[in-house]
Amino acid sequence: MNFRTEISITPSVNKIDQSQKILSIGSCFAEEVASCLMKVGVEVVSNPLGTLYNPMSIASCVERIVHNRGIQREDLKCRGDVWFSLDSHGSFDNPNPEEVVSSINRSIEQAHRALAGVDWVILTLGTSWVFEHNGEVVANCHKMPAREFVRRRLSVEEVVASLERTLAMLPDKHVILSISPVRHLGDGLEGNSLSKATLRLAAEQLVAQNERVCYFPSFEILIDDLRDYRYCGDDMMHPSRGAVEYVWERFCEMFLGREALCDGELFERLTDARNHRPLHPESDEHRTFREAMFRKALTLTHKFPKNPIASELMKFFA
Repeated sequence: MNFRTEISITPSVNKIDQSQKILSIGSCFAEEVASCLMKVGVEVVSNPLGTLYNPMSIASCVERIVHNRGIQREDLKCRGDVWFSLDSHGSFDNPNPEEVVSSINRSIEQAHRALAGVDWVILTLGTSWVFEHNGEVVANCHKMPAREFVRRRLSVEEVVASLERTLAMLPDKHVILSISPVRHLGDGLEGNSLSKATLRLAAEQLVAQNERVCYFPSFEILIDDLRDYRYCGDDMMHPSRGAVEYVWERFCEMFLGREALCDGELFERLTDARNHRPLHPESDEHRTFREAMFRKALTLTHKFPKNPIASELMKFFA
């Protein structure tokens, strides 16, 4: 008997390989996918402004990257002795406001320089609920008093409009749209369902209107294919490690060809070898092992001369 309704994946005509570069922006699930891609040797620029959840903040982030538009000291807010930007994640918070401005602008500039070489953009939408401060949607409330914000849900039309603006700024990139399977229980189960449905309708409309945009069903894989709480973490919101690995396998099925998967296995093997601490680093056996790993890394650098991950591995084993 079959006890699962396994989702059907249609392989993408366009494929990702280790000669390409990816920009991944969005929820924490975007970072999970980025991490998996980097393990198989794909260069990824991940969340330059930190984790972002709503489509308008994602669109604002892309706009900053495209135009290399940083923030100013006067854009910051302060809570106690901590300074922050409402357009970035809390990982940038700092008691020194100049350091906040510097670190955010440095990250934006690095992403701007990388954008010219980016082939794919992954946008992972987390929620259609937003918080507005003085009429502007914020990326993060940074634990400011709730009374300072207005909470509302974006309409399908607003989500589509914000992402259409994003796509217009990325005219030569392949775009993967995905909806994070992470449940936002703070919205209530009904509110979470309504939020995800809004994002799904918007994504469907965007895919229908743009040939270079495709949809990866990470949300459906976890909610319908892996329909069991054993695939959730202890918080009952985030997917378990096994669930993430399964979603990654389906991502590979859709976007990575056979050759890229084989190359990815070699990248993973070399990365694991680099991270392994030998018991006897001065032994002949370990020296022979390093020489073998160097030859494999050299093969990857010849095949992917512009891939920084391959270059780092070769230098490590040299």
